[in-house]
Amino acid sequence: MAKLKNISFVMPVLNEEHYLETAVASVFDQETPGKKELVIALGPSTDKTNKIAQDLAARFDSVVLVDNPSGQTATGLNLAIESSKYEVVIRVDAHSELSENYASRAVETLNETGAANVGGMMVAKGRTDFQKAVAFGYNSRYGLGGGSFHVGGNPGPADTVYLGCFRKAVIQDLGLYSPKWVRGQDWELNLRIRQAGHTVWFDPELKVSYFPRNSIKALAKQFFQTGFWRGNLTRETPLDSSFRYWIPPLLVVASLFIVPFWLYLGAITVVSFAISPLETRSKLWLMAVLPTMHLCWGVGFWLGLVQDPSKAR
Repeated sequence: MAKLKNISFVMPVLNEEHYLETAVASVFDQETPGKKELVIALGPSTDKTNKIAQDLAARFDSVVLVDNPSGQTATGLNLAIESSKYEVVIRVDAHSELSENYASRAVETLNETGAANVGGMMVAKGRTDFQKAVAFGYNSRYGLGGGSFHVGGNPGPADTVYLGCFRKAVIQDLGLYSPKWVRGQDWELNLRIRQAGHTVWFDPELKVSYFPRNSIKALAKQFFQTGFWRGNLTRETPLDSSFRYWIPPLLVVASLFIVPFWLYLGAITVVSFAISPLETRSKLWLMAVLPTMHLCWGVGFWLGLVQDPSKAR
C-alpha cells in the first residue's frame, strides 16, 4: 500500500468569528509529511466569519473557500472534500485547535495501521468561568459519560473517534458524510467505514483542543439537538448503540418517576465542590451545566427515538 503524505484539511464554518482565525492558525502551524491545503466551507454566517475567512485566504495561498448555502455540517464537509486535491483528509472544527504534530502523527498512524480513519481526543478548554465548567463536563465521566475520545484510553480499533484523519478514497467510495444527519455524522460515517470492513483507529496522543458553547441557552440547544440525533441514530441502528448513550435518557426517567430532581441536583453539588479541580465560580456554574447537559441530551434522545429528524433542524 502506497504511503500517504499530502493532506487536505477541511473545515465547515458558520458564525465562528471569535474562533476561526485561531483554528486556521493551528492548521498552518502543523508540520506535515508532504503538501497541504485548507478548504473552508462557508455557511450563511450572520457575523464577520466570511470576511475573516476571505482575509485568511488572502494571507495564506493554500486556503480554498467554497460556498455552503445550507450551512449544514455534513454538506459543508462534503463540499470541502469534493473540492480538495490531496489523498488524506483531516477534518478540523472551527471551535478547535490541533495539538503540535497532530497531522504528522495522524498520517504516520494511518500508514502504519492501514486504517481508513485515525483520530484521538477532544480536550475541552474554557476561557470563561462558564466555559471552564462546560469543559469539565466534556472531559469528565460525570459529564459525557467517559467515551475514550473524551477521557482517554489505549490505542487501537474503535467505534468512532473525534474529527478524524481519513483515506479520501475510502470515504469517497462510501459516499462521504450523509447529509441526513445534522449531528452525529461522524459516528454514522465511522459505522459505515467499519461495516465496509475497514478500521477506525483511536490514538490518545492525537489531541484537539475544543472551546465549548459560552451560554446556558446555547449549551442547552446544542445538547438537546445532539441527544435528538443520537436517539434517531439509535432507532436506525439499535444494536450499535453503546449503553453509555442510554444513561442520560434513563436519568430523565429516574428524575421524573424515581429520584426527585432536588436529590439529583444535590448529588451534582457534591460532585461540583468535592471532585472537580475548578475554581469556586466555575464549580457554581457546574450546578447548572451538568444538569443542562444530562437533561437536555436525555430529553432530546427520547424525542429522537419517536420523531421525524426534520423536527430538530
